[in-house]
Amino acid sequence: MTGDSDRVAVKTYVPREQKEVWRGHAAELDMSQSEFVRTMVQAGRRGFELDPVEADSRDATPGGEGLEDRVLGVLGSGDPMEWDELVAELTGDFEEQLEEALRALQAENRVQYSGREGGYTRMTDE
Repeated sequence: MTGDSDRVAVKTYVPREQKEVWRGHAAELDMSQSEFVRTMVQAGRRGFELDPVEADSRDATPGGEGLEDRVLGVLGSGDPMEWDELVAELTGDFEEQLEEALRALQAENRVQYSGREGGYTRMTDE
């Protein structure tokens, strides 16, 4: 793990409403906005990794439903849709599901969050 001196800033722009949702979720999890975004990006990246067999198929996604089919379905009305709108439609309520899962796992003492240690960790069975 690299030290704090190796950290660099990453900037992005999101709709104001999205930032407010993220701010609320971060507060509920007792996290800074930076911690929240970093944690959610890492969680999302883990959720979208494909194994080599799935990667051979253009249409394979972790959820089992073809991403291309989902995009076509969302764009079915024929009206133009901006990138952020399309992403929001395709990701749905993933953040809420993740938050619920983390709360349940914490309640069962299977996962623990520590800001000092940099995020969530799986509890060991001892």
